[in-house]
Amino acid sequence: MAFNRESLPTVNFVDFGDGTSKLFEACRDVGFAYLVNTGIPQGQIDGMFDWAFSWHHKSAKLFALPIETKLKAPHPQEGWKHRGYSGVCAHKFFLFQDAQLNNFKESFDLGSEDSQTLPNNWIPDEDLPGFQTYATNFYNTCREFQLSILLPALALGLDLPKDFFLGYHEANENQLRLLHYPGAPTSVFESGERGRIGAHTDFGTGTLLFQDDCGGLQVETPSQPGVFMHVPPVPGTVLFNIGDFLMRWSNDTLKSTLHRVRAPPRRDGQGDDGETKERFSIAYFMGADKEKTIECLPGCSGPDKSKNMSLSRNI
Repeated sequence: MAFNRESLPTVNFVDFGDGTSKLFEACRDVGFAYLVNTGIPQGQIDGMFDWAFSWHHKSAKLFALPIETKLKAPHPQEGWKHRGYSGVCAHKFFLFQDAQLNNFKESFDLGSEDSQTLPNNWIPDEDLPGFQTYATNFYNTCREFQLSILLPALALGLDLPKDFFLGYHEANENQLRLLHYPGAPTSVFESGERGRIGAHTDFGTGTLLFQDDCGGLQVETPSQPGVFMHVPPVPGTVLFNIGDFLMRWSNDTLKSTLHRVRAPPRRDGQGDDGETKERFSIAYFMGADKEKTIECLPGCSGPDKSKNMSLSRNI
């Protein structure tokens, strides 16, 4: 399949600068954007990646731990309870054109320490001392950006009051996912024996994504369904994308776009025995309060655009 070489828009949040109209345009036209000057410290991002996996420390980090240690915090059997550790190929997605693609990855999910419905499931501190504190602080930093900058910018871009979305995101039922895609011979990815994650959309309000330098993320080109553009990691940026819930809430004004992770293409001169490097990423999934009732956002319907919700719906 040929891939489109277009690039995603970049939204600069310096002093809120162009972080309203340009964010709205990106979310309307593409559903994805690179964000810069978010206020999330780069050192804290680097530190979170370092906790996920690092050979530079005497003690093994999260994904370098023995499997029996990681399984001290197992993901619950209920698929919707996104907490704790999921092993490589623990989940298979049957989505869209990648229907039979194994998810060759492992992950660790966490959320608010105050959650009453989804308590965290931590690896014991004696096995990974300091991880719980650091991961909780990073989650809280993402939450602060969500509430103080991102949701207000989305509201202003939609000509809504700046605090419009805040009342629908009070419960703090969000999710931080640390992801590790193991390396493997390049040939097993090219043959389809292994995959990273198939084409999908996210379910909630939106997602922040932090990437390492491996690459492999692809986003469907809005003007060419079925054609995906490469989304390379750009130092100093955070990726943002709209989720299905906000697309529906906005009466399809904002776009929830298909995306996937593939192994990076073979490098020039790489032989048949070459290895595809491992990939790490961190996703922060934002969800609205489940007990709130919503209806089509103001300004997102009219004579030429009927509402996609005939009645108010509970989230």
